[in-house]
Amino acid sequence: MNRVLQLMLALILSIVFQFQANAQTRVLSGKVSDPSGEPIPGVNILDKQTNTGTTTDLDGRYSIQVTNSTTLVFSFIGFQTQELVVGNRTELNLTLQEDATALGEVVVTALGLTKDKERIGYAVTTVGGDQMNLAREPNVANSLTGQVAGLVVRGTNSGPQGTANIVLRGLPSISGTGSPLFVINGVPMDNTQLGSAGQWGGSDNGDGIGNLSPDDIESMTVLKGQAASALYGARASNGVIMITTKGAKRGSDWTLTYNFNLMTEQAMDFTNFQKQYGQGTGGRRPQTATDAQTTGRFAWGERMGGNVIGFDGNQYPYEPASDNWLDFYRTGTLVTNTLAVSKGIGNDGSFRLSVSDLRSNSIVPNSGMDRLSVNLNVDQNITDKLNISAMVNYLDQKNTNIPFLSDGPRNPNNFLFLAPNIRPSIFSPGFNENGREIVFSDDIFVTNPYFITANGINDRGRNRTISALAARYNFTPKTYALFRVGNDVQNDDFFNVEPTGLAYTQEQRGNLGGRGLSTRSETNIDAIFGSEFQITNDLTFDGLLGGTFRNNRFEQVSVGGSRFVIPGLYSPFNVDVFNRGYGFNEREVLSGFYSIGLGYKDFLTLTTTGRYDVYSTLPIGNNSIFSPSVTGAFLFDKFLKVPALDFGKFRASYAVTSGEPFDAYQTQFYFSSANTFNGIAAGSSPLTLPNLFLKPFTTDEIEVGFDLVFFKNRLSLDVAYFTKTTNNEIMPATTSISSGFSSAVVATGSVNNRGLELMVSGTPIQTGNFTWRSTLNFTNVRNEVLNTNLENTPINLGQTRQMLGNAVTAFVPGLPGPQIRAFDYQRDANGNIVVNADGLPVRGELKNWGSVLPTHYGGWNNEFNYKGIGFSFLVDYNFGNKVLSATEFNAYFRGLHQNTLVGREGGVTTGEFTAPAERYYQALVQNITSTSVVDGDFIKLRQLTLGYTFPASVFNSVPVFKGLTASIVARNLAILWRKAENIDPEAQFGSNIGFFGIEGTALPPTRSIGFNLNFKLN
Repeated sequence: MNRVLQLMLALILSIVFQFQANAQTRVLSGKVSDPSGEPIPGVNILDKQTNTGTTTDLDGRYSIQVTNSTTLVFSFIGFQTQELVVGNRTELNLTLQEDATALGEVVVTALGLTKDKERIGYAVTTVGGDQMNLAREPNVANSLTGQVAGLVVRGTNSGPQGTANIVLRGLPSISGTGSPLFVINGVPMDNTQLGSAGQWGGSDNGDGIGNLSPDDIESMTVLKGQAASALYGARASNGVIMITTKGAKRGSDWTLTYNFNLMTEQAMDFTNFQKQYGQGTGGRRPQTATDAQTTGRFAWGERMGGNVIGFDGNQYPYEPASDNWLDFYRTGTLVTNTLAVSKGIGNDGSFRLSVSDLRSNSIVPNSGMDRLSVNLNVDQNITDKLNISAMVNYLDQKNTNIPFLSDGPRNPNNFLFLAPNIRPSIFSPGFNENGREIVFSDDIFVTNPYFITANGINDRGRNRTISALAARYNFTPKTYALFRVGNDVQNDDFFNVEPTGLAYTQEQRGNLGGRGLSTRSETNIDAIFGSEFQITNDLTFDGLLGGTFRNNRFEQVSVGGSRFVIPGLYSPFNVDVFNRGYGFNEREVLSGFYSIGLGYKDFLTLTTTGRYDVYSTLPIGNNSIFSPSVTGAFLFDKFLKVPALDFGKFRASYAVTSGEPFDAYQTQFYFSSANTFNGIAAGSSPLTLPNLFLKPFTTDEIEVGFDLVFFKNRLSLDVAYFTKTTNNEIMPATTSISSGFSSAVVATGSVNNRGLELMVSGTPIQTGNFTWRSTLNFTNVRNEVLNTNLENTPINLGQTRQMLGNAVTAFVPGLPGPQIRAFDYQRDANGNIVVNADGLPVRGELKNWGSVLPTHYGGWNNEFNYKGIGFSFLVDYNFGNKVLSATEFNAYFRGLHQNTLVGREGGVTTGEFTAPAERYYQALVQNITSTSVVDGDFIKLRQLTLGYTFPASVFNSVPVFKGLTASIVARNLAILWRKAENIDPEAQFGSNIGFFGIEGTALPPTRSIGFNLNFKLN
């Protein structure tokens, strides 16, 4: 693959310097001025055919080589771009007109409506689709990493189907998943996570946003604060991300584009394990085949040298292995082909149709994902007042053999902790002549990766349709009625098998984990009436009134069983014990809302919104809530005579959003049917006490900020400070079983987040041939858990099996959350570590070691363009968080950590006591679990692209092509700096806030390199 990339780079660079204009040329000169007649220095003048150009000097003058057919493009920030055909002129003087939209940018806001950015009183950031479709991520949400101030994105190490964990402005509501609401073309979409791994294993089966193709996304707009998202009510407390899909321009001609993208993916090893001592325990190498099997994941043997017996009785070198755990993995590939056609239908409509096919092979053998996406956008004026628009996004996705993570069962990464002298390939093919698993360690639950990747089944399929139909009637140019229906329907199938021969299953006969179907749907119906008009010459009114109906429905049926009768026949009719499952829930929300905005002259805007929600998941009488917001924007540049300041806005907002219970059916007592008893039907009652008095929880936020633009839009700053608090969050509580219930539901949770966000964007260099654009974003967030349950005690969230109960993440009142809690050393009055009579460290207090969420994070993005050559890179950073690392625990416990070299020969001495190294370090990590807490700080080279756009003149003799852009692209290239010694600080196996910041035995991190070809066709 590296040779292919080298050839692509050579091809691009050779063509860059090969093509020259063949027509007869001459010199054209002239002067460029602004409307007042003043010369404009630094105006870009580009030959559209050759991609060459120049800039105006200090007097606004220029000269350039042209032909009669040359088309020149004159552009400068803050002015309208102009295109002119030279013809036979030898002098061309031009006046550029100021661009009223250069500073008055239009952005997508709540409900999919657009507004002038200068009139908005809250923070909004838009990321263009071009940032997502070159160096691709299978889950498009991961492309937002480092791009937006206030936003943290972490993908799980689970393969191409993996979930994107998204946290906006600190710790989200502690009773929910924490993900922002995704809205596509004004219609909310379902982003349910389909399963996650925990301390006992499990698989990450993906989320909703991962179904979208980046080729269909025009932009993503992040509405950060509560005021920005207040019109969405219930699901807006964690923010909103607005997705706008690509469409065609009215009046445009036929456009046909084809995009080919190839990404190759390789596993990376961040461990720094010792390679001096080999397999064994007690300072000895194994002496029998049985010893070799049970010590395969322990490096407490002798200093390496000579040979050693293996698990199969054969002799192997007792030397550092020629290959390691990474050699089990293959080079992953992700190939995407996208074809799109679009056209304007006169000046009254347009359409765009795209088909995208993704084929992904994971780094895990026999695992991958295929995804077919079809997207249609249609927009048409039926009359001069009535417009109809429609969007349909269809998905057909198949995930094959999704890997299990975290704990040992069915995990393909179980070779990570092999002793340094063992080659993983000796355990291939993973099964013997009877088809039974070759057990390679002391634990049958630590599955042989070769066996499970060859025989295991964990497949999921999905057919999904996201559709929206909107009708807008304009009574006047600024008075309208909008009716919109959105529907999101997902039909999933799943097939999960613990195969015959799997060692930990009963008699190695395997189990049918489940085979079934599920349907999940969301329907949204909006009706909106809006108007904008002048009240007086100085006062304007902008308002809307509307209502929404939302219905969510889920239904699932499944069958399963244990112990297959006929080996390898994975049918529900081929099991000793048969079981079946059924799940159902449905919820509805009725909402009414309004927005009223008043503008005074051209410098002051005040807007208030309100939303009234009625939830079906709450008891009548407590099931409704009103959520208000108020925002203001003051354009103070109108009153300042600062030549360098082009635009200055102060903004402020206050908002309250609401939320319903994460789960339905928590307010009533429901009985369930059970197995018969002596032929008599039986039932069961729940152990969770329902709460008849639940009411919606709320999130309130205050935000202030500035937007500043300097030097004709060459430099801009966006600054925001916010503080938000959740109140009456719905939480689980523990009760005495003597009451008949083991748990209850209470509304006592509360958390506060406050932070500062800064985004600086600039164009340090801009000439006719070269442009450098740079954007830096920075976020500082502090959070505090104010209240948890009725007793206001810590609520445990996640943990790892190795430290079960001895190190956890938890919501701790008075501290940032989730907090890592682990045991410290016990120390004497002088601060010395206390050991027992055997020289082993004694456990001290359970302490809080820090939050898993960063306090400082951001990214630095740079784009360079020179005569059609484009180069960009993104560096992102993360500081202030902790990671609970199972890798660190195992590295100590199994003798792999570099620190375990101390005391190998003479033991570890503490004071007057000495303990053998093996016993000491194993006791250390079992008793002093804080040794497995590491810093999560890092700086990463996240993305890099290098491409060339070929001049249109190249294809004059090739009638099929109109243009071509070729790029070499890369993602997750390198960790430039980190504190953790043996892990990627971002690595995690869990796909929700409960396991955020917990690392251990997920798939290894990967680096992606590839190329992208974008063809414009006639």
